Amino acid sequence: MDMTVQALQRRLIALGYPLPHFGADGDFGSESVTAVNKALDELATLRGVKPPEAVANVPATTASDGLTIPADWMPDAKISRIIFHWTAGQNKANDLDREHYHILIEGDGKLVRGKPSIALNTEPKAKAGYAAHTLNCNTGSIGVSLCGMAGAIENPFSAGKQSITRAQWNALVYVLVQLCKRYGIQVDRKTVLSHAEVQITLKITQRGKWDIARLPFDTSIQGAIPIGDQMRALVQSKL
Repeated sequence: MDMTVQALQRRLIALGYPLPHFGADGDFGSESVTAVNKALDELATLRGVKPPEAVANVPATTASDGLTIPADWMPDAKISRIIFHWTAGQNKANDLDREHYHILIEGDGKLVRGKPSIALNTEPKAKAGYAAHTLNCNTGSIGVSLCGMAGAIENPFSAGKQSITRAQWNALVYVLVQLCKRYGIQVDRKTVLSHAEVQITLKITQRGKWDIARLPFDTSIQGAIPIGDQMRALVQSKL
Protein backbone atom coordinates (compact mmCIF):
# COMPACT_ATOMS: atom_id res chain seq x y z
CA MET A 1 0.00 0.00 0.00
CA ASP A 2 1.26 3.52 -0.82
CA MET A 3 2.07 5.71 2.18
CA THR A 4 2.76 9.42 2.27
CA VAL A 5 5.76 10.76 4.20
CA GLN A 6 3.42 12.30 6.76
CA ALA A 7 1.55 9.00 7.22
CA LEU A 8 4.88 7.22 7.72
CA GLN A 9 5.93 9.81 10.30
CA ARG A 10 2.66 9.41 12.20
CA ARG A 11 3.12 5.65 12.18
CA LEU A 12 6.65 5.99 13.55
CA ILE A 13 5.43 8.23 16.37
CA ALA A 14 2.62 5.78 17.19
CA LEU A 15 5.15 2.93 17.36
CA GLY A 16 7.31 4.80 19.86
CA TYR A 17 9.88 6.41 17.57
CA PRO A 18 9.46 10.11 18.42
CA LEU A 19 10.16 12.98 16.06
CA PRO A 20 10.56 15.60 18.81
CA HIS A 21 11.61 18.60 16.74
CA PHE A 22 9.68 18.44 13.47
CA GLY A 23 6.91 15.89 14.14
CA ALA A 24 4.77 14.69 11.23
CA ASP A 25 5.57 17.66 9.01
CA GLY A 26 5.68 15.78 5.70
CA ASP A 27 9.39 16.50 5.17
CA PHE A 28 11.55 13.37 5.14
CA GLY A 29 14.57 14.97 6.79
CA SER A 30 17.37 13.64 8.97
CA GLU A 31 15.13 13.20 12.02
CA SER A 32 12.78 10.94 10.06
CA VAL A 33 15.73 9.04 8.56
CA THR A 34 17.12 8.39 12.05
CA ALA A 35 13.75 7.10 13.28
CA VAL A 36 13.32 4.80 10.26
CA ASN A 37 16.83 3.41 10.61
CA LYS A 38 16.31 2.80 14.33
CA ALA A 39 13.07 0.94 13.62
CA LEU A 40 14.78 -1.15 10.93
CA ASP A 41 17.72 -1.95 13.20
CA GLU A 42 15.44 -3.06 16.03
CA LEU A 43 13.36 -5.17 13.66
CA ALA A 44 16.52 -6.77 12.27
CA THR A 45 17.73 -7.56 15.78
CA LEU A 46 14.43 -9.22 16.65
CA ARG A 47 14.59 -11.33 13.50
CA GLY A 48 18.29 -12.04 13.82
CA VAL A 49 19.11 -10.64 10.39
CA LYS A 50 21.01 -7.69 9.00
CA PRO A 51 18.94 -5.09 7.16
CA PRO A 52 19.78 -4.72 3.46
CA GLU A 53 22.36 -2.01 2.79
CA ALA A 54 20.03 -0.13 0.45
CA VAL A 55 17.38 0.04 3.15
CA ALA A 56 19.74 0.93 6.00
CA ASN A 57 21.01 3.94 4.07
CA VAL A 58 17.75 5.73 3.30
CA PRO A 59 18.51 8.87 1.27
CA ALA A 60 17.37 12.03 2.99
CA THR A 61 15.63 14.99 1.40
CA THR A 62 15.45 18.09 3.54
CA ALA A 63 13.43 21.21 4.05
CA SER A 64 16.42 23.14 2.74
CA ASP A 65 15.20 22.44 -0.80
CA GLY A 66 14.05 25.81 -2.15
CA LEU A 67 15.42 27.66 0.89
CA THR A 68 18.85 28.59 -0.37
CA ILE A 69 19.76 32.14 0.58
CA PRO A 70 21.01 33.97 -2.53
CA ALA A 71 24.71 34.84 -2.32
CA ASP A 72 24.08 38.56 -2.74
CA TRP A 73 21.96 38.53 0.43
CA MET A 74 25.12 37.56 2.37
CA PRO A 75 27.83 40.12 1.54
CA ASP A 76 31.19 40.29 3.24
CA ALA A 77 30.85 41.55 6.81
CA LYS A 78 32.25 40.91 10.26
CA ILE A 79 29.36 39.25 12.09
CA SER A 80 29.37 37.73 15.58
CA ARG A 81 25.80 36.62 16.14
CA ILE A 82 22.36 36.02 14.69
CA ILE A 83 19.22 37.07 16.55
CA PHE A 84 15.90 35.57 15.54
CA HIS A 85 12.55 37.25 16.15
CA TRP A 86 8.93 37.37 15.20
CA THR A 87 7.61 40.56 13.60
CA ALA A 88 4.45 40.90 15.75
CA GLY A 89 2.62 41.53 12.48
CA GLN A 90 0.98 39.55 9.71
CA ASN A 91 2.22 36.29 8.15
CA LYS A 92 3.29 38.29 5.09
CA ALA A 93 6.22 40.71 5.22
CA ASN A 94 5.36 44.38 4.79
CA ASP A 95 7.59 47.39 4.13
CA LEU A 96 8.03 48.14 7.84
CA ASP A 97 9.13 44.55 8.51
CA ARG A 98 11.63 44.73 5.68
CA GLU A 99 13.14 47.92 7.10
CA HIS A 100 14.09 46.27 10.39
CA TYR A 101 15.34 42.79 9.49
CA HIS A 102 17.84 41.31 7.07
CA ILE A 103 15.82 38.20 6.25
CA LEU A 104 12.13 37.48 6.88
CA ILE A 105 10.32 34.16 6.71
CA GLU A 106 6.65 34.33 5.76
CA GLY A 107 3.95 31.98 7.05
CA ASP A 108 4.44 29.46 4.26
CA GLY A 109 8.21 29.37 4.77
CA LYS A 110 9.05 31.74 1.88
CA LEU A 111 12.15 33.88 2.36
CA VAL A 112 11.96 37.65 1.88
CA ARG A 113 14.96 39.96 1.80
CA GLY A 114 15.02 42.92 4.14
CA LYS A 115 15.98 46.37 2.88
CA PRO A 116 19.21 46.90 4.88
CA SER A 117 22.27 44.94 3.80
CA ILE A 118 23.92 42.67 6.34
CA ALA A 119 27.11 44.60 5.55
CA LEU A 120 25.66 47.67 7.27
CA ASN A 121 25.55 45.82 10.60
CA THR A 122 29.24 44.93 10.41
CA GLU A 123 31.66 45.23 13.33
CA PRO A 124 33.29 47.23 14.81
CA LYS A 125 30.62 49.85 14.15
CA ALA A 126 27.32 49.58 12.30
CA LYS A 127 26.93 51.91 9.34
CA ALA A 128 24.14 54.34 8.51
CA GLY A 129 20.98 52.54 7.42
CA TYR A 130 21.71 49.36 9.39
CA ALA A 131 18.89 47.01 10.38
CA ALA A 132 17.73 48.15 13.83
CA HIS A 133 16.23 44.87 14.99
CA THR A 134 17.51 44.65 18.59
CA LEU A 135 17.93 47.47 21.11
CA ASN A 136 21.63 48.33 21.55
CA CYS A 137 22.72 45.03 20.00
CA ASN A 138 22.79 45.60 16.25
CA THR A 139 26.49 45.92 15.52
CA GLY A 140 27.73 42.51 14.45
CA SER A 141 24.21 41.05 14.59
CA ILE A 142 22.09 39.66 11.76
CA GLY A 143 18.33 39.98 12.30
CA VAL A 144 16.10 37.17 11.04
CA SER A 145 12.38 37.34 11.72
CA LEU A 146 9.34 35.08 11.36
CA CYS A 147 6.36 37.02 10.03
CA GLY A 148 3.42 36.84 12.40
CA MET A 149 2.06 37.04 15.96
CA ALA A 150 0.04 40.23 15.53
CA GLY A 151 -1.99 40.74 18.69
CA ALA A 152 -0.21 37.96 20.59
CA ILE A 153 -0.47 38.01 24.39
CA GLU A 154 2.21 36.57 26.63
CA ASN A 155 0.12 35.73 29.70
CA PRO A 156 -2.31 34.08 29.48
CA PHE A 157 -0.75 33.01 26.20
CA SER A 158 -2.60 33.78 22.99
CA ALA A 159 -0.92 33.60 19.58
CA GLY A 160 -3.47 35.88 17.94
CA LYS A 161 -4.85 35.27 14.44
CA GLN A 162 -1.50 35.41 12.63
CA SER A 163 0.49 32.86 14.61
CA ILE A 164 3.91 31.74 13.46
CA THR A 165 3.90 28.28 11.87
CA ARG A 166 5.93 25.12 11.97
CA ALA A 167 6.85 25.76 8.33
CA GLN A 168 8.52 29.00 9.42
CA TRP A 169 10.28 27.30 12.31
CA ASN A 170 11.61 24.56 10.02
CA ALA A 171 12.75 27.14 7.48
CA LEU A 172 14.52 29.12 10.21
CA VAL A 173 16.76 26.13 10.92
CA TYR A 174 18.12 26.15 7.38
CA VAL A 175 18.43 29.93 7.25
CA LEU A 176 20.52 29.91 10.41
CA VAL A 177 22.65 27.03 9.15
CA GLN A 178 23.52 28.93 5.98
CA LEU A 179 24.26 32.16 7.84
CA CYS A 180 26.45 30.37 10.39
CA LYS A 181 28.45 28.75 7.60
CA ARG A 182 28.79 31.97 5.63
CA TYR A 183 29.99 34.07 8.58
CA GLY A 184 31.90 31.41 10.50
CA ILE A 185 29.63 31.54 13.54
CA GLN A 186 30.02 28.80 16.15
CA VAL A 187 26.63 28.02 17.64
CA ASP A 188 26.12 28.74 21.32
CA ARG A 189 23.73 30.73 23.50
CA LYS A 190 25.56 33.99 22.88
CA THR A 191 25.89 33.69 19.11
CA VAL A 192 22.56 32.23 17.94
CA LEU A 193 19.69 33.38 20.10
CA SER A 194 16.17 34.74 20.11
CA HIS A 195 15.28 38.33 20.92
CA ALA A 196 13.78 37.09 24.18
CA GLU A 197 17.18 35.68 25.19
CA VAL A 198 19.18 38.86 24.59
CA GLN A 199 18.44 40.43 27.98
CA ILE A 200 18.82 37.12 29.82
CA THR A 201 22.03 36.00 28.16
CA LEU A 202 23.77 39.14 26.92
CA LYS A 203 22.52 41.36 29.78
CA ILE A 204 21.28 44.04 27.37
CA THR A 205 17.90 45.48 28.41
CA GLN A 206 15.19 44.90 25.77
CA ARG A 207 11.99 46.58 27.00
CA GLY A 208 9.99 43.44 27.70
CA LYS A 209 10.50 41.64 24.38
CA TRP A 210 9.36 38.00 24.60
CA ASP A 211 9.90 36.79 21.06
CA ILE A 212 10.36 33.86 20.94
CA ALA A 213 9.27 32.42 24.30
CA ARG A 214 6.29 30.37 23.09
CA LEU A 215 5.64 28.21 20.03
CA PRO A 216 1.95 28.17 19.01
CA PHE A 217 2.41 24.85 17.18
CA ASP A 218 4.19 23.14 20.10
CA THR A 219 2.91 23.97 23.57
CA SER A 220 5.07 21.28 25.18
CA ILE A 221 8.05 23.62 25.29
CA GLN A 222 7.94 27.03 26.94
CA GLY A 223 10.42 29.75 27.82
CA ALA A 224 13.03 31.64 25.84
CA ILE A 225 16.04 29.55 26.83
CA PRO A 226 14.45 26.09 26.26
CA ILE A 227 13.09 27.20 22.88
CA GLY A 228 16.43 28.76 21.98
CA ASP A 229 18.22 25.56 23.01
CA GLN A 230 15.90 23.56 20.75
CA MET A 231 16.69 25.77 17.78
CA ARG A 232 20.43 25.67 18.47
CA ALA A 233 20.34 21.88 18.65
CA LEU A 234 18.50 21.73 15.32
CA VAL A 235 21.03 24.07 13.71
CA GLN A 236 23.99 22.12 15.07
CA SER A 237 22.50 18.88 13.76
CA LYS A 238 22.58 20.31 10.22
CA LEU A 239 26.06 21.86 10.32
